[in-house]
Amino acid sequence: MTIDQRIDSVRAAMRAAKIDAYIIPSSDPHQSEYVADHWDSRAWISGFTGSAGNVIVTQHHAGLWTDGRYFLQAEEQLSNSQMELHKLKVPHAPEYIDWLAEHLEENSTLGFDGKLFTIDQISAFKNAFRKKNINLKTDRDLFDEIWNDRPTLPTNLIFEHDVEFAGKSRSQKLEMIREEMEAQKATHHLIPTLDDLAWVLNIRSIDVACNPVSIAYLIVGISETYLFINPQKVSDEMKSKLRQEQVVIKDYADIDGFLNDLSNLNTILVNPATTSHYLSNQIKKANVVHGKTISTLMKGIKNEVEIRHLKEVMVKDAVALTKLFRWLDKTLDERSIPEVEVAQQLIEFRKMGSDYFGESFGAIVGYKGNGAIIHYSAQKDTCANIEKNGILLLDSGGQYLNGTTDITRTIAFSPPTDEQKRDFTLVLKGHIALATAKFPIGTRGNQIEVLARQYLWEYGLDYGHGTGHGVGFFLNVHEGPQAIGPGATSKYATPIVAGMYTSNEPGFYKTGEYGIRIENLVITVEDEQTEYGNFLKFDTITLFPIDQGLIDVALLTPKEINWLNNYHAEVFEKVSPFLNNEETDWMKNMCRAVELKTVD
Repeated sequence: MTIDQRIDSVRAAMRAAKIDAYIIPSSDPHQSEYVADHWDSRAWISGFTGSAGNVIVTQHHAGLWTDGRYFLQAEEQLSNSQMELHKLKVPHAPEYIDWLAEHLEENSTLGFDGKLFTIDQISAFKNAFRKKNINLKTDRDLFDEIWNDRPTLPTNLIFEHDVEFAGKSRSQKLEMIREEMEAQKATHHLIPTLDDLAWVLNIRSIDVACNPVSIAYLIVGISETYLFINPQKVSDEMKSKLRQEQVVIKDYADIDGFLNDLSNLNTILVNPATTSHYLSNQIKKANVVHGKTISTLMKGIKNEVEIRHLKEVMVKDAVALTKLFRWLDKTLDERSIPEVEVAQQLIEFRKMGSDYFGESFGAIVGYKGNGAIIHYSAQKDTCANIEKNGILLLDSGGQYLNGTTDITRTIAFSPPTDEQKRDFTLVLKGHIALATAKFPIGTRGNQIEVLARQYLWEYGLDYGHGTGHGVGFFLNVHEGPQAIGPGATSKYATPIVAGMYTSNEPGFYKTGEYGIRIENLVITVEDEQTEYGNFLKFDTITLFPIDQGLIDVALLTPKEINWLNNYHAEVFEKVSPFLNNEETDWMKNMCRAVELKTVD
């Protein structure tokens, strides 16, 4: 079926169900950013493969709403269909609600799968549509009817993430959660998010590409914990381990009945921002308390064992990247290289390191104009061939048992133009400003993000994505609760605290020509206590050189040059012992000291 034929099939199903408009989000029942193939309905109906976006279909219109990270990608992928791109002005802002409120007639029926929308989202819908008396029909997954070869739910086994890496046992984590439950007078706590339950139980799987999680729900009780999962996914050995710690295995579909059976003597804590409207409706008798998922902040603050492992994994990742760039250099002397080959070769080099599990996301290998597509995904039949000229943006990451990495480097294969050097240096200045920031406890991501943009703004330049996101530990590469960005949503307004693991990744993108991004990962650490309070700072732990050929040194201050030289000295000191002689010589040149240019 073509995209237009799929849209027609949705419209036919809508007419049969007496639905005037139907919403297809990017999420799953667990509010995941990346979803198992079974729930990838938005990509199936639109052809758009980005990780964020919502589709609305009416009898006369089909539209995709997405943010600035995906504008170029969406324009290309929607070009051969009737699907129209609606550009969100603010990342993650659901402006499609405003469109529906304006275009739907009074007493219309709006349909969607209630498992894919949260309690908070339904509240927003009701407020937006109250004036027109829009009816919400939440019990229809139309794709069960029209997607004939829809993938089944995955049945991969779960496995133990050893406490040697995790730093805390299941029992310790459950005890911490129950202490907080007691403080909130809750007898049960519903955890629908896949990375949270994976962290709590120290389990991992391969149900979602690049995210080592398993499709399941978790309910923590006062004395027992209930894991709702396909029993096929749990080995006898794993069942025995979980049983010893009072973790009861129940079928994935049994969560409905469990919630329904909770009596009015029970109080269940649910997060309205991550719990689906459907699950909320299954709680018939128990008292409900709305609050944050207890484990999310615990998970976001890495413990000492995790931090030690993360620093070790950065060396392994740097060795793999060194091998890749040496291979690139030599191979480009002989032939051009397809972008997809670079991504595959990087996987092979990462596999050489111990405890490697897979990519943390599909590598973004953007040569020349493709680098300006923020979440570009090279395809075998259409990707560019890299030659020894122009600029390459490489954003990649690895999943290791002892940590998750995410790094972006921009390199020039030939002498860059003055404009390219200026743009790169402005991004570097912003990166350094954030890397060296010092801020009081309680500071939020939206308060410090301007540090990374200020130098671009001076030239009337900007970029259309956030500057930093939380990162999991052998978990999702995008992890809350914190982020560094311009918005006022909860993740940007979450205070940054010691132990958080976050990216620092300002960029700049010139459509059709080149993309620039410099990304390192940082750990928030304590700095000093003064009469004005306790202060924090960032410890950069990513270890790989920044291309000096793209730097206009005249634009750097002595303080910025000092940071760059100290960073490169640390990179060489920590990585070179694991390189061969030829790689060491290359690394030494890449990490050479920058001299401050003086004016005669």
